[in-house]
Amino acid sequence: MFLVWGATTGVLLQAQVQVIDPINKESSYALVAGVGALLAIFAQPIAGVISDRTRSRFGKRAPWLVGGAVVGAIGLIGIGSANTILQVFLSWCAVQVSLNFTQGPLSAVLPDRVPSERRGLFSSVMGLGLLAGMLCGQILGAMLVPNFLLAYLLLGGFVVLAIVAFVLINPQASNVGEPRKPFSPAVFFKTFWVNPLAHPDFFWAFVGRLLINTGYTLISTYSLFILQEFVGLTLAEALGALPIVAAVGLVGMLITTLTSGPLSDRLRRRRVFVFASSVILSVGLFVPLVLPTMGGIFAYAFIAGLGFGVFQSVDTALITEVLPDRDDFGKDLGVINIAATLPQTIAPAAAGLIVLRLGGYSALFPWAIAFVLIGGLSVWMIRSVR
Repeated sequence: MFLVWGATTGVLLQAQVQVIDPINKESSYALVAGVGALLAIFAQPIAGVISDRTRSRFGKRAPWLVGGAVVGAIGLIGIGSANTILQVFLSWCAVQVSLNFTQGPLSAVLPDRVPSERRGLFSSVMGLGLLAGMLCGQILGAMLVPNFLLAYLLLGGFVVLAIVAFVLINPQASNVGEPRKPFSPAVFFKTFWVNPLAHPDFFWAFVGRLLINTGYTLISTYSLFILQEFVGLTLAEALGALPIVAAVGLVGMLITTLTSGPLSDRLRRRRVFVFASSVILSVGLFVPLVLPTMGGIFAYAFIAGLGFGVFQSVDTALITEVLPDRDDFGKDLGVINIAATLPQTIAPAAAGLIVLRLGGYSALFPWAIAFVLIGGLSVWMIRSVR
């Protein structure tokens, strides 16, 4: 899954939009990425509540995992065949909806099957998969530009093979006879809502994830344009530099991803790790402001990688411990995952506004720092998890 997101949002969409519409690349990309992510916001919780109520001999998650992957692969091929912004836009919207129908139920596997005391370790493993997928996706995307159709064909094949393999290797028991909770229009609308007064820790976990992801995504979604317009590279130079920047970030992420989750299990602490991740991230985001060169970008990538590795490896474990209702893991994780998908909507649009109206590419970094630090403080408000 994250191979697809790394290749598309990290490289391919930006490059393809730039080839089709070089004059309006920032605004066109903001439209494509922003609306697509807005659809993903609704898709994940809907997928969660539907999968919670699905009854089949393959279990409640598998049908949506496989179905979403197949439809998503078709949408990816549509993007690769596109030669107008409208075609890219429509195909990307289809990809976002379908693959989030896969990702929503997939995220419920952790609380479904893993006991609380081992979730830090498994959260680290999931974080490692995210990081490896994002890096390999960026490398693959940069290597295949401008062969967009081939790139998207490969991505579609990878995601279908990966999901089918996961379902076959990790089968879920039949739940045909399992009773369903009552469903009504009120239940449907509650798919997008958890009462913050009744569940304040869930609320603060949501806010923290939302803000930290927004700060990080402000920079990562415009990485190709930042290398061109902020550092001063040509398109060819930027495409060559992107995989190196990603690899430097991965080194930092690996260091903390492999250690933070198990350490948080051992110490039985979650909040302090997530708060520390926001501080480390903000330090990394500050570096390019004083050193707007490739050296500064490499330093940012490594330091921010350290911080984001801590965040990815512990935040998921923290969230599984503040979920309101054990019978609605899919729905509640769909709501919390809005905090991961909403930044994909906010960040491209906000970054475009900041670049065009509020000071150019250098202004992105102070805004990102503010989001990240406030997000870390929000997590500190959680009381039921140490």
